[in-house]
Amino acid sequence: MRAIWNGMITFGLVNIPVGLYPATEDNEIAMHLLHEKDGGRIKNQRVCTICGNIVEYEDLVKGYEYEKDKYVTITDEDLEKVKVEATENIVIEDFVLESEIDPMYFEKPYYLLPGNKSEAAYALLRDAMETAGKIGIARVVIRTRERLSALRPNGQLLMLDTMHFPDEIREIEAPTSTAKVGKREVDAAKMLIDAMTSKFDATKYHDTYKEAVEKMVHDKVEGKEVVHTVSESKPTEVIDLMKYLKDSLNARKAAKPGAAEEESPPKAAAKNR
Repeated sequence: MRAIWNGMITFGLVNIPVGLYPATEDNEIAMHLLHEKDGGRIKNQRVCTICGNIVEYEDLVKGYEYEKDKYVTITDEDLEKVKVEATENIVIEDFVLESEIDPMYFEKPYYLLPGNKSEAAYALLRDAMETAGKIGIARVVIRTRERLSALRPNGQLLMLDTMHFPDEIREIEAPTSTAKVGKREVDAAKMLIDAMTSKFDATKYHDTYKEAVEKMVHDKVEGKEVVHTVSESKPTEVIDLMKYLKDSLNARKAAKPGAAEEESPPKAAAKNR
């Protein structure tokens, strides 16, 4: 795999050569638009809204809309003049506790691998961060765009997570609610949470929709009849929350034969509606 970026991790006067590699991939199933009549693939075309002509890619320029329907043309030379500094450096500005960062800020993970003759310095930074229990907050330019990022140890590797800037996080007003929850309901819900608690294992989880689509596509290619296998769940009104919590707990116990039987939560004095 080729690095998408090569540069330095810098903090203080320390420089560590590294390469940046994707840590995830897009596994969504690609669909194309076809002409129903003859099965021909439909291609997107760039049409000018003023003259109505189809425009070739080499005739396109970038434009910024500064007012409604008013644009200023931006060239690559213009962008080059305002390119931010340190385009080949991951500049660590602070070390912080990861628990202090709202998960909403994290965007996409990357692997950081040591560059030529930097294994010792790379390992030193990794182990020092692990011992301190801190992650580094850094700035890095990837493909001309400056990114806020978090540098953190992960086993024998260093990871870089790109992050959102604060102005990219939308704020939303929390809905007001008059609902009141009693201690018995909270205790019962906690018992269910405890009963469902396990060590995280990513291999347990699968993209069942993707797998179903792949099977459907395979069946169609093989000329087999496509059978509807997913049952749609119908919305139901929860009348007695405590009853549903008890039923869920009992179902969990039944699924684990031999487990110590836990005390069932008390019945609610009144039904929640």
